[in-house]
Amino acid sequence: MSRNWSASAVGAMRGSPAPVTHTLIVLCCLVFLLGPASGLNPAHGSGEELLAAQRAYFRRWGVIPADLFDGSPGAALTPATALFVHGGWVHLLGNMLFLHVFGAMTEARMGRVRFTVCYAGCGYLALLGYAAAHTDSGQPLVGASGAISAVLGAFLFLFPRARVTSLLPFLFFLPVRFPAWVALPFWAALQWAAAGQAADGPEVAYLAHLVGFALGFGYAWLRLGRAAAVSRRGTAPGPPAARTPPADRE
Repeated sequence: MSRNWSASAVGAMRGSPAPVTHTLIVLCCLVFLLGPASGLNPAHGSGEELLAAQRAYFRRWGVIPADLFDGSPGAALTPATALFVHGGWVHLLGNMLFLHVFGAMTEARMGRVRFTVCYAGCGYLALLGYAAAHTDSGQPLVGASGAISAVLGAFLFLFPRARVTSLLPFLFFLPVRFPAWVALPFWAALQWAAAGQAADGPEVAYLAHLVGFALGFGYAWLRLGRAAAVSRRGTAPGPPAARTPPADRE
């Protein structure tokens, strides 16, 4: 997610736990803390030794577009493993914040199985789409942002009127509340603009964000379109309102 754009939505439904969302957050945090990227595990050494361990770690578990389409079974698994690997503290915390804020309500509305399929399937395809557009890149790609972007897309379809608190740089980072149908397409437009300016394998995989966002929206529409439309008309009970304080990337 854009490091200059921070968001928070209406909080998770009261009385509606989100075990998949919370499990994903715990797994990503554990993988990061135990791996060399955190710099906390003494088994990976320090200095140049740690940097070498980090490079090897990202190449083993991350997506390397140049290797992905060579027919190797191991390379085909990397879009799944890369979803649990993060490149640094800011990368991890930014992604987990977005997952926590948007994942709970989305999971509660979609159900655990559909939410899991949306997160894992769309996340895999988002990284695959990025790799297909950068087939010559040897730079490892890691992070859950493609899958979390899919959650944002599903959230937009399911809760278009939910209020999202944004911190916009051109307004001196004053918190401004917009409905999701304004804030999330604006975020997607920023990713599109950034992807158009990036070249030669950008550090931030904006294209993966866009692919994940579109896939998540489409998945929610295909699987829950009728139920969501009925709920919006008020003929079916919707989620009880809940508020959380504004929360503050990839």
